[in-house]
Amino acid sequence: MLEVRDIRKSFGGVEALRGCSFRIAEATITGLIGPNGAGKTTLFNVISGILKPDGGEVRFKEDKIEGLATHLIARKGLLRTFQIPRVLNRMTVMENLLLYAKDQFGERLWPNFLQYARVLRQQKEILERAREILEFVNLFALRNAYAMELSGGQKKLLELARVLMAEPRIILLDEPGAGVNPTLMNELLKRIQQLQEKGITFLLIEHDMDVILKLCEPVIVMTEGRRLTEGSFLDIRKDPRVLEAYLGKRQWNS
Repeated sequence: MLEVRDIRKSFGGVEALRGCSFRIAEATITGLIGPNGAGKTTLFNVISGILKPDGGEVRFKEDKIEGLATHLIARKGLLRTFQIPRVLNRMTVMENLLLYAKDQFGERLWPNFLQYARVLRQQKEILERAREILEFVNLFALRNAYAMELSGGQKKLLELARVLMAEPRIILLDEPGAGVNPTLMNELLKRIQQLQEKGITFLLIEHDMDVILKLCEPVIVMTEGRRLTEGSFLDIRKDPRVLEAYLGKRQWNS
């Protein structure tokens, strides 16, 4: 589904990514872990088009996407969320979703005059899809609330819902558990697993090892801008390099 080949990125002479390479299989939930400064978020920014790499390739279903604009990458079906949700606070929950629907005829001038029935039909379909997604993430009761009124966990669910409106094939999740209470975290994990069962692929950054244990197979470990190792959670936790240099020996033996 996704392949990263020898990606390099520097900032003012500091190498954030130093030849990072790995592959993501379709319909999997892959964890991306490592210490702060390992280059995980920089890599997400390169994959999603926010940053252009200094070298290397990113292939999505065999198409080269490195350097493409973010909206072009999103149209191909690769979307992401952020550690701090970037919702539109002064719009309602429902409006946040409607904005993300793909290829809306009503956004162009002439269809509103020449194909008005088609525009109305599509608007009805988009509204129904938004309702279904809000039901799926348990936010339908809050559909008319402004996004600014939601809790941190609810905003994470809203961001996931917005991504689903864009019909993703792979979703990059940047620390989905950050700032989320345990109840909403369990809800979010359940939704991610259900989406994977429907064929959506996930790559997620996460520091909470309980989340990695429950959700991810396989797990990729990064350090100093490179892939260190990859495998099951049980395998990597036994790797001395991971235990001693990146995750902390005491934490894993407790």
